[in-house]
Amino acid sequence: MKRIFYKDKTAIDALLKDNKNLGNKEQFEIVSTILDDIKLNGYEAVRKYTEKFDGINLDESQFRVSEEEIEEAMSYVDADFIEAITLAIENVEKFHKKQMLETTLEESEDGVILGQLIRPVARVGLYVPGGTAAYPSSVVMTAVPAKVAGVKDIIMISPPDSNGRMNPYTLAAARLSGVSNIYKVGGAQGIGVLAYGAGDLKKVDKIVGPGNIYVTIAKKIVYGTVDIDMLAGPSEILVIADDKAKPAYIAADLLSQGEHDKLASSILVTFSEKQANLIENEVEKQLKMLTREDIARTSIENNGAIIIADTIEDGIEFSNAYGPEHLELAIEEPFKWLDSIENAGAVFLGYYTPEPIGDYFAGPNHVLPTNGTSRFYSPLNTHTYLKKTSVISYTREAILKKGKYIEKLASVEGFTAHKNSITVRLKDE
Repeated sequence: MKRIFYKDKTAIDALLKDNKNLGNKEQFEIVSTILDDIKLNGYEAVRKYTEKFDGINLDESQFRVSEEEIEEAMSYVDADFIEAITLAIENVEKFHKKQMLETTLEESEDGVILGQLIRPVARVGLYVPGGTAAYPSSVVMTAVPAKVAGVKDIIMISPPDSNGRMNPYTLAAARLSGVSNIYKVGGAQGIGVLAYGAGDLKKVDKIVGPGNIYVTIAKKIVYGTVDIDMLAGPSEILVIADDKAKPAYIAADLLSQGEHDKLASSILVTFSEKQANLIENEVEKQLKMLTREDIARTSIENNGAIIIADTIEDGIEFSNAYGPEHLELAIEEPFKWLDSIENAGAVFLGYYTPEPIGDYFAGPNHVLPTNGTSRFYSPLNTHTYLKKTSVISYTREAILKKGKYIEKLASVEGFTAHKNSITVRLKDE
């Protein structure tokens, strides 16, 4: 892991700059070609790209996961998994119900009624990654808030394996989380299917869920045809750890993100070279025990960093500039510093709140803004699946009283027809 002293502003600025990557020109061209093909040729293009990227030629009749496949998955997964995922679903549901909005209508003294209608998006598409790992937790985090919001059609896509199958734990999570239908397609082509439709999968209104850089680029391109949740990049963690934090704990937390993929970033801010050395040694020790050592090692070596700062204030200043997806405050009195945090997807407080608690179980969503976008993005939440429609009702008395102000504003903007729609009513009275 590269080591940087916080006083070295040139190195710090370079680290902050390296945190922003949403694809290059070549990748955009590849994705654009795929999306155009899906839009023009439908399932035939889906079949072609599934064979090319996933190594399986799926007939259109195999495109949608059958009820038999789901039942087979449910019988395959073990009871401990069912218990764990069910408790996780309950926690996520409980947390997201608290975010639910209600339709509001308020009447003023002159009879004017203003408010907003709250309606769920009718049809959403969930992207659940496959590839090097299975992600039943991502099913829970995307499907359960949609169900809480009242979405009627919750469509899930995920890439199949080379046998045309999907991970049984992912399928079981989908069944338990309330997913309506599941389709075997991933990558940029999967985003194209959700945006434009193909086979018996009709286009959705909104696409949510994290994926690789090609998925992210595809979401960016189709935005406007459909809505999206956010543009999520590789996973990141920033840990601010004082000298009382146990090195083994901190090393494990840094590696918990490093094992996601080779582009993941794990950053440590600490306050002494002694603690930095202890944690770095522990990282090397734990790396050798990981089943995904190659991925985690590449991530840590290429994108990991240890920043040695003088004060917690310095650490939080860096964190606010970095805007991490996950921020751990492994320090004494972490709540004392919570109000200083301006930009972070999720904050984990204290020595006993490692990031995987949020990934799997606590309740808040694990689909979080990355690449510094916590400056303006929020975690996926119940509001992600809700639409708001404004409601306005004026009485005769209200328009007589306030019409002249509307006429004036329309006149200033030069819209005489706008003004006249008020004027004809005032003259009529």
